[in-house]
Amino acid sequence: MTAPRLSPSGLPIEVAYHPPADAQDVAARVGEPGQFPFTRGVQATMYRGRLWTMRQYAGFGTAEATNARFKLLLEKGQTGLSTAFDLPTQMGLDSDDPRALGEVGRVGVAIDTVDDMHALLADLPLEKVSTSMTINATASTLLAMYIVVAEERGIARSALSGTVQNDLLKEYISRGTYIYPAAPSLALIAEMFRFCAAEVPQWNPISISGYHMREAGATAVQELAFTLANTLAYVRAALDAGLTIGQFAPRLSFFFACHNDLFEEVAKFRAARRMYATMLRERFHADDASCRLRFHTQTGGVTLQAQQPLNNVVRVTVQALAAVLGGTQSLHTNGYDEALALPTAEAATLALRTQQIVGYESGAADTVDPLAGSWYVESLTDELERRARAVIEEIDAIGGAVAAVEAGWFQDAIAKSAYEEQLRIEAGERVIVGVNKFADGSEPPIIPTPDFSELEKGQRARVQGARAARDAARCSAALAAVHEAAPDYLPAHTGARRELMPRIIDAVRARATVGEISNALETVWGRYRPVG
Repeated sequence: MTAPRLSPSGLPIEVAYHPPADAQDVAARVGEPGQFPFTRGVQATMYRGRLWTMRQYAGFGTAEATNARFKLLLEKGQTGLSTAFDLPTQMGLDSDDPRALGEVGRVGVAIDTVDDMHALLADLPLEKVSTSMTINATASTLLAMYIVVAEERGIARSALSGTVQNDLLKEYISRGTYIYPAAPSLALIAEMFRFCAAEVPQWNPISISGYHMREAGATAVQELAFTLANTLAYVRAALDAGLTIGQFAPRLSFFFACHNDLFEEVAKFRAARRMYATMLRERFHADDASCRLRFHTQTGGVTLQAQQPLNNVVRVTVQALAAVLGGTQSLHTNGYDEALALPTAEAATLALRTQQIVGYESGAADTVDPLAGSWYVESLTDELERRARAVIEEIDAIGGAVAAVEAGWFQDAIAKSAYEEQLRIEAGERVIVGVNKFADGSEPPIIPTPDFSELEKGQRARVQGARAARDAARCSAALAAVHEAAPDYLPAHTGARRELMPRIIDAVRARATVGEISNALETVWGRYRPVG
């Protein structure tokens, strides 16, 4: 008797799969490519029309160093930019803030003023290339900086394309780079939906992210359910702000992880599209344009191992293939050395080449949804959807995603899943090649790192020089305007809200810093305090 086997999410896997009794019903649920419920993809021809955007993540201390990496990757064939910011920038702290000490430029690029953003984007064709920015609590300010850079270079807002992550709920759940409480944060996100729809129509004002919850230990089922539960909260916040579903839903975007179980990951992406389309149709009467789930994928950071790091090349390849077979619109492939340090130019180039080989040599892009009709994949898709729907119903019963965050429900669920997975790894039930099986005792290589202390010293001088050189009266007036509009975004406010994004853009033009704009809001909104 063969022992039962489970997927990483705990789905039972049969020894072999056979045609389902309701084969015709399965075909109806799956549908056609480019048609509701979009199980098979959001475009009728998918990669036959155009390959996914190849978007390698980069952020290295200074704006100039990151700009150099962007240019290298574009030269190697990358088709979109993706920016990592350092923790002070993410947390609304200037580089010379005492709380930023030791963190400036360490996990991404330091951006204090729009002049830093100019240096980051120097000589890049902003009207031709899309830019993704992994930024959340300060997303409004960084988007404003991007717009002002384009404006000062003579590029129209309407020509800009890209994405800000701007997903605060997952920050409370799993990542931690939050500043403000949930209510004003969601109100600001709704304001960004309004602004982008009116002023930057090719920009995605949010990337609703399962990735970081998965990295924290969520299963594929939880990643799917938690992401869509958070989506419902953002949709309701926008509707409460007076927007219609058609104004903002077509520009909602998503961000998923891709781990090592190829078939479960493919099924997850297919289930995500079908669940999203059905939810928006059933709950909000959305049309087809609003029901298309478009998503970026990043290969799994937590699946990378410091031991035998070249094995990560194979892991990333499997994950990239799963993302493509699952119909991603955009993809980042991790460098094999990222478990050790920021990726070297060699590792980043190889990661990009991995995408290019999958796209141009593997045949995976030659037909839409190649695994459709596989008895195994269709069964996994159905089971993932069934289990994720049950989790969403549980979240609904709590009162929705915001209430679940405030109760610590998501955090507890992820901690439990992560603990159980670690027990499986330590028991050898989950094999990790080179770690708990086939280990050789070799030491991980040492990757050189920048001199962060010198980098921090230079960035502190830079922001101080920017403050000294600007028109102080103009900057103070612009910051005061941001502060004056902030109370409109608190729950106690009734009636129309003063538009905040134009005021933030004015502050950026006046060379206000990220920290100053964040402080203008925080003094009104306060700070989020986690449960427990």
